Amino acid sequence: MKTTQILIAGFGGQGVLFAGKFLAYKAMNENKNLSWLPSYGPEMRGGTANCSVVISDMPVGSPIITTPDVLIAMNLPSLTKFVDTVAPGGKIIIDSTLIDAKVERTDVEVFYIPATQMAKDAGFATLSNMILLGKAMAACDAVSFDNLKETFETFIPAKKAGLIDMNCQALKLGYDFT
Repeated sequence: MKTTQILIAGFGGQGVLFAGKFLAYKAMNENKNLSWLPSYGPEMRGGTANCSVVISDMPVGSPIITTPDVLIAMNLPSLTKFVDTVAPGGKIIIDSTLIDAKVERTDVEVFYIPATQMAKDAGFATLSNMILLGKAMAACDAVSFDNLKETFETFIPAKKAGLIDMNCQALKLGYDFT
């Protein structure tokens, strides 16, 4: 039995909740048990935001994550706040375009991904969240990397269907990043 606790954190407007929602739908489409718990300040855009996703082969008892297995940090305040909560042996994925700090812990695996710059260079500046999520999907096996488009079609409204391919491309950029 396997359970993976993933915490995605950043500023409102960076796509933190969208990335968590994608993960939740991906897990649901793979018949896994899950919880998705968004949290954001009253400012929303520009305020703090984080999203907890628990993916498991067994029923999830609580959506609250105190010791994530995976942390996706999209800004420095989020890294500072959550770096010490990651479980030993866990993984930290950092947007190194926006965060120049280095993780001093030696009991976690850290991935520095220049996601914001990669997204700009690829022509989809607002999808650094999906690049980071792609790397997280490669770094842990909570969900497969198959049927991405079908997962987006599950929850993206028809009027935004034109963005699905870009989101899939962004996920692949992160997944393939070395």
